[in-house]
Amino acid sequence: MKRLPIGIQTFENIIEEGYLYVDKTELVYRMTHEYKYVFLSRPRRFGKSLLCSTLKSYFEGRKDLFEGLKMMELEKEWKQHPVLLISLASMKGGTVEDFNERIGLQLLRLEEQYGLTINNQLAPGTRLQNLIEKTGENHRAIVIIDEYDAPLLTVLHDEDKLQEMRTCVRSLFSCLKDCDPYLRFVFLTGVSKFSQLSSHTPIRAHDWTFSELNNLAKISMMPAYSTICGITQQELETQMRPWVAQLAEAQGMTLEETLETLKRNYDGYHFAEDLTGVYNPFSLLNAFAAGKISDYWFDTGTPSFLIQMLRKFNTDIRQIEGSIAKANDFDAPAENMKSVLPLFYQSGYLTIKDYSRMGDVYTLDIPNHEVRIGLMHSLAPYYICEDGLSTSNAIIRATMGILEGDMEGALQIYQTFLSTIPYAENASSEGHFQTLLYVLFSLLGDAPDLHTEVRTATGRIDMVLATKTDIYVLELKIDRPAQEALDQIDQKGYLVPFTNDQRTLHKVGIAFSTETRTLSEWIIK
Repeated sequence: MKRLPIGIQTFENIIEEGYLYVDKTELVYRMTHEYKYVFLSRPRRFGKSLLCSTLKSYFEGRKDLFEGLKMMELEKEWKQHPVLLISLASMKGGTVEDFNERIGLQLLRLEEQYGLTINNQLAPGTRLQNLIEKTGENHRAIVIIDEYDAPLLTVLHDEDKLQEMRTCVRSLFSCLKDCDPYLRFVFLTGVSKFSQLSSHTPIRAHDWTFSELNNLAKISMMPAYSTICGITQQELETQMRPWVAQLAEAQGMTLEETLETLKRNYDGYHFAEDLTGVYNPFSLLNAFAAGKISDYWFDTGTPSFLIQMLRKFNTDIRQIEGSIAKANDFDAPAENMKSVLPLFYQSGYLTIKDYSRMGDVYTLDIPNHEVRIGLMHSLAPYYICEDGLSTSNAIIRATMGILEGDMEGALQIYQTFLSTIPYAENASSEGHFQTLLYVLFSLLGDAPDLHTEVRTATGRIDMVLATKTDIYVLELKIDRPAQEALDQIDQKGYLVPFTNDQRTLHKVGIAFSTETRTLSEWIIK
């Protein structure tokens, strides 16, 4: 078995040092021959930097690195081009000075590599233009910009700094228009797109009538390129099968059980209307390396910013799941967003789960269990309490009770726990208490399967919680009797969608008191 490329984003190193590489070169060939100017957005840790490195090796004519890959069947000429690869991933200082210093170091490296005169007094855009024109005189140049939006996202919450940083980024790229005769291919990646990338009409690759970067072919939601980053089910079961088998042995599970668990935890991302799914590659590789299925993708630094956006737009987190939207509602410029949908989708906390061609509308939802648990853990201090240990203890005990079929005991644990936590200043509305319970149930560990705001023909079920043996249909009421919640389950026919399921069905009506700030009563039938 080859080694796993944990943290390795350089194609050359992966191939030469014998690491596992999931072959994406057929899509690389198609993209580079179909378009000249391309933009791809994907969430963090999805393989964008490795894709940039693969493009670099391809355009440098490194035929030796592609032995045994699909590219060898497609490429016949192997022309060598000068490649100008620039990464903005580390430019998160939030100041013009930091941006200029870091981009200057990268331009200096490229100038030295190609033997050009170094002039640190020139603006970064002028230096890049000089690089393109000088290196592209004989063989047209390749420009690859990785994580172009990193410095912009850092200051997204500060309008003044955002405008300053946009000016820096725009001035760097503005030379591309005049450099067209010297360019063979331009590729940009990022998490989100900003207004200088946006266009209300489809852009063809050869159109160069828009200022700055508005001529880019945006392939982010094209079905043809939906799997260019990420791991498909077929790739998992073929190219990665030995590691699946090894993980199954380590976990004491069958191969089928392991595949099912991997799918539940790391699959579920869809980036186009054809709904071809991909796994998070970062999580898969780490699970294989550790021999354990756990939460690897979530970065505790990001949620604090997401919570700021939730507050800014007064967003009910329960309404995020199952959102119905047009493409321009979520695949939209980040700095002009009117809701959290663009940020949540582009950051990977939401993904496409369904598409209706009739209305040209998309349904968005949380991709998988790993993202749900990570997101809810980050929301817990805001909605529940800052004492993570006591919260985790209550969650673990409640989860064990539910898995053993003891919903009564689980609700008693929640009642006691909530009665002991300090009163939160933001706990001032019925919606907050409903969200509090939503976050609690969303944290129920790996085994229970939770769905919230489940649509039916007659309404929305607050929560559906499923284990291997039981299905619980839960309805919540604030300062009203639990019987009223139970009656609504009957009146709306909420059990009907589950009547053919072989598991035991339970109706659960829960009442929450704003006076005691905990569960006041519940009825389970």
